[in-house]
Amino acid sequence: MGPRAGALVSPGLALLVSLTAHCSHPQAEGTSQGGLDASWADLWVSANTSFLQGFWCQPASQLSREQLAALIRRMATQRVFLRAWQLSCLANLAAWQGLQGDFELHPPDLLLFYDLTQVTEADCRAFIRRAAQGDTELLANLPDQRAALQHRALACLGGPRPRLSASDLLLLGALVCDMDASSIAAADPQVLHNLRCCPRLTDAQQAALNRLLASGRSALGLPGSWDLEGLQALGPLATYISPGLWVQVQEAVGLDFFGSIVAAYRAGQLSQRDAQRFVTGFLKAKAKLVSSRPKRHTGRPCTRGDITAAMLHDDLFLVRYDCTQLESCLDSRMLRTNLDPLLQQPLPAECQQVVKAKLMQVYPGGLPEDQLRLIPSLAYLYSRAEIGQWHVTSKDTVVALLSPDGALENQTEAVLQKFLDHNGTVTGALLVAIGGSRLCWMSPQQIQAIRPSEFRLAGALDVSSCPQSRKNVLYAKAREAFGSARTTAAYYRFMRPYLGGAPVEELRHLAQANVSMDIDTFTNLNPRVLQSLSVGNVTTLLGQNVGDLQKARSHPTISSWLRSLNQSALGELGLDKHPTGPTRPTHSTTGTPSTTLWTPHPGLTSHRPGGHAPSSGSPPVPLGHLPLAVALPSGLLWLLYRGTLWPSWDCSHGLQGQCCPSTTSRKAGAGRWSWTPGQAEMPAPGPGDLAMSHILGPTGPAPAHTQLQEQEPD
Repeated sequence: MGPRAGALVSPGLALLVSLTAHCSHPQAEGTSQGGLDASWADLWVSANTSFLQGFWCQPASQLSREQLAALIRRMATQRVFLRAWQLSCLANLAAWQGLQGDFELHPPDLLLFYDLTQVTEADCRAFIRRAAQGDTELLANLPDQRAALQHRALACLGGPRPRLSASDLLLLGALVCDMDASSIAAADPQVLHNLRCCPRLTDAQQAALNRLLASGRSALGLPGSWDLEGLQALGPLATYISPGLWVQVQEAVGLDFFGSIVAAYRAGQLSQRDAQRFVTGFLKAKAKLVSSRPKRHTGRPCTRGDITAAMLHDDLFLVRYDCTQLESCLDSRMLRTNLDPLLQQPLPAECQQVVKAKLMQVYPGGLPEDQLRLIPSLAYLYSRAEIGQWHVTSKDTVVALLSPDGALENQTEAVLQKFLDHNGTVTGALLVAIGGSRLCWMSPQQIQAIRPSEFRLAGALDVSSCPQSRKNVLYAKAREAFGSARTTAAYYRFMRPYLGGAPVEELRHLAQANVSMDIDTFTNLNPRVLQSLSVGNVTTLLGQNVGDLQKARSHPTISSWLRSLNQSALGELGLDKHPTGPTRPTHSTTGTPSTTLWTPHPGLTSHRPGGHAPSSGSPPVPLGHLPLAVALPSGLLWLLYRGTLWPSWDCSHGLQGQCCPSTTSRKAGAGRWSWTPGQAEMPAPGPGDLAMSHILGPTGPAPAHTQLQEQEPD
C-alpha cells in the first residue's frame, strides 16, 4: 500500500483492534455503571483529530470538569471539525461545567452555540471576534440563535449604526454574511474582506457588491483600472461581478483573469457552480463588445476553424469558441477522443446542451460506459428514458455519475436501477461513496433491497435533507439493520440520523431511556409525529439539551409544535416570552438590542445539490457488537480514505488574521488560489472512523419495546 498508507494504518489499526475487543462486551473492562475509567478518559482527551471528530456527547458527560476542559482545548488546537449536532450538546456540557468563560481557548464554531446571555459586557467584543471566525451555517437549524448572535454582535458595537466602519467589520468577521444589501452598500469598503468568507451571496447582496465595485471606493478603484492581482485578491467575490462591469475592464486584464479562473476550475479548486456563474457573466460581457451576435442555428458555418485537441486544453478556449462555434467546429471524431478535456472546461448551460446533442448523434444507442464516467457535469440533462439506454455495470461508473456536481433527484434512481439491472449490488462502500443525500432519491424499492449487513457497514449516513416520505422508508431500513443492538445507548448511536422517520412510539421509548437528544436531531423529526408528543415527552427526550428549544423556536418544526401548546406549557419550558437572545428554561434573561441592519440569509440554506438545506452531519458509527471480521475491513478503508481527503486549514485568505469559516476548516488548500469555493460533499463517516465513544462500550438499559430483538447482527 506504500509508505504513506502504512504510516496511516499502523497506529489506527492497533487502536481499532484494541477498541473493538474492548467494546465487545456489555460492560467492558475500564468502564462501569458509575462513569468513565481515568485511563480511557485520558486517551480520549489526548487523541488526534480523526478520533476527536467522532466526539459523542453522552459519554463525554461522564468526564470531569478538568477532562472536559482539556478535551475542548485540544479540539481547538487540533482544529477539529464537528457537526452541528455535536457542537450544540458540547456547548451545553461546557456551560454546565462552568467552562464558557474560557471561550478564548475554545473552537470558534463552539462559541456559536453558547448561551449568549451569559457573555459579559467586558467579554463581549472578544467573544464576538472569536465567534465570528466560526461557520454560521452550522446554525441552519437554530434560527433564533443565529439572530441572537447577530443582535449580540451589534450590541457589542454600541447598537445600530448607519455605516459600519473598518474596525466594526474586523470585529464582525463572517457575521457580515447575514447583512442585508443596504448595510453592505453603506459599509466601509473593507466589507469585501468579510464577504469573501460567505459561502454564497443572495441576489440583493450581489447587486450591492457590484454597486460598491462600480463606485471605485474599494481598493481596486474604478473597473477601468483593475489589474489581475486586484481581481485575484477578491477571491470568490470575483465570480459575482456583473457583465456590465466586465465590459469596463481592460481586455487583457479580463482575459488573464478568465484564464486563471478556468485553470482553477480544472485543478479542482473552484466549484462548477461558481465557475459557470463567472464564465457565463464574462462571456455575456464579451458578446456586448461585438456589434451583433448571430443567433445559433444548426448548420451555421464554422468561422473560427476546426477545434483541435490542443485547443481544448487552452484556458481561453471558451473565449475563442462560443456555444454557436462549438456546435459548428467540433466534429464527431474529436468529440469521441477528447470528451474529457472538453468537459473539464466550465461550459455554460447552453454549451452543455450542445455537447449533449452531439453525443446523442455520435452514440444513438446510448453512451458507452467509459464515456459515462466522464459526463457527471452533464448527467442532470438526461431524462429517465435516455438513461435507460445506458449500460452501467461498474460501481465506479455509479460513483462518477452521482458525484456532487452530477445527477440529481430522478437521475439518481435511474442510474442505480441500470446498475442493479446488470446484477449490480448496493454495497456499504457504494453508499458511503455516493453519500447519504443520494439515499433521498433512491426509490423505496431500491432502499428496501439494500442488505442489512451492507447498510450497517455504511454506518450513519446523513439523510437530513431527504423528504419525509424517504425518511420514513430509511428509518424502517435502519431499524432492520440496527435493531439488534443490545442496548438502547448503542441503538441510539446507530439510529440517530434516521430518527426523522421514527413513529411516536419510538420517540417515547427513547425519551424514557434518557438519550438526551441534541436539538439538531430534534428539528429533523417528523413534524406530524412531534405534534403527538407532550411537553413531558419532549423534556425527557431532550434531557440536558431542553434549553436549546429557545435557540430554535422559530424553526418550522418546533414553532408548529409550540403553537399547539398553551401558555402554561410554554412557561414550563421557559418559552412563554420571546426574547431576542436564547435562554435556559430555568431563568429569565434580558434580550439584546434589535436592529434593522440584520436579516436572515435565505441564500445560505440551499448550497447543496438539489437545493437542500445544509445537513447537520452524522456521527461515526460505533463498532459496538459488530464482529471484528466485519468491522476491520471497513475500519481500514476509512483510515486510508481520511488520510487522503481530510481538508487542511489555511488562514492565508482570512480577515486580517481571522479565518473564513467555510473556506478553511472544511475545504482543502487552494494552491495558487486564495480560496476553494467548491463545497464537495464529504462522505458520511463509517464504522472505521473510530469514534472515541467506542471507549465506553454499549451502556444503558435495553429498549422497552419488543421490536429491538436481542440478537447479534448478521
